[in-house]
Amino acid sequence: MAITKETLVEMYLRMNEARLFEEKVAWFFSRGMVHGTTHLSVGEEASGVASCMALEKGDLVSATHRGHSQVIGFGLDLNRIQAELLGKATGYCKGKGGSMHIADVENGNLGANGIVGGGYSISVGAALTQQYKKTGKVVLCFSGDGATNEGSFHESLNLASVWKLPVIFFVENNLYGMSTPIEKHMNIKDIAERAKSYGMPGIIVDGNDAIEVYETVQKATEYCRSGRGPVLIESKTYRWLGHSKSDAQAYRTKEEVNEWKQKDPIKRLRKYMIENNIVTETEADEIEARAQKALDDSVEFAINSPEPAIETVLEDVYA
Repeated sequence: MAITKETLVEMYLRMNEARLFEEKVAWFFSRGMVHGTTHLSVGEEASGVASCMALEKGDLVSATHRGHSQVIGFGLDLNRIQAELLGKATGYCKGKGGSMHIADVENGNLGANGIVGGGYSISVGAALTQQYKKTGKVVLCFSGDGATNEGSFHESLNLASVWKLPVIFFVENNLYGMSTPIEKHMNIKDIAERAKSYGMPGIIVDGNDAIEVYETVQKATEYCRSGRGPVLIESKTYRWLGHSKSDAQAYRTKEEVNEWKQKDPIKRLRKYMIENNIVTETEADEIEARAQKALDDSVEFAINSPEPAIETVLEDVYA
């Protein structure tokens, strides 16, 4: 199916929102306004946004600790995401979750997860629910390359395959598990190869090509909805910034980072749309301006939002 102009424009808008959001979060963090830690996804916007936009209304998603572009791609409200990071009562988790725990379960976002590989079993459980209730819905499960060495990865893929569950395991391979290059923590070149062990399709996509990501995930959702079981997609991408704000990035060169910056997924999508007469230069500029306004509005909303009341400190605590 051809991607409509409306979808491409919205994709470009959300990718720009994600980039601007991450840059603003980095600024807030440097000034001590975001507490705990945060993991930024600058450079991975096509992977996080386009994959979520390929879903249908009612489908579910579980995000990772590097999940801001994922939840923005899924359509969560930028105001409430920003408020959550600043610890405000209007945030998705009432300001108690922060960067790594943005969730909106009622609308299908099962939550980001601070535990590496923590989303696998949650997603399989959610997919089992969809199968049992015959909803026709699919679960998109994000993870990073390092998380594919966790036991939960193998257990979840095995069970999803045995039961033919409607779940897409979407691995964002940004080449490093924290500071460890992928060739030092697994003895295969492509993570997608692991799908063979569990009798499911394993697909590799250029994670910086928004259109390829969108079309691949869309086909995967059709496969899952048909009752044939799960799919493993490896999205090869790159994070421009460190693993977290405390990362000195001594393990990689500036030349490597700059080489990947030349593959900027946002510039790539803009170039595609203009060259194919989908939008003009002026229209692309207008979309970017809309993204900037949405970001500015979210900052104003978050800053002006109330702090959580002290009386709520024991609410939502289950242990």
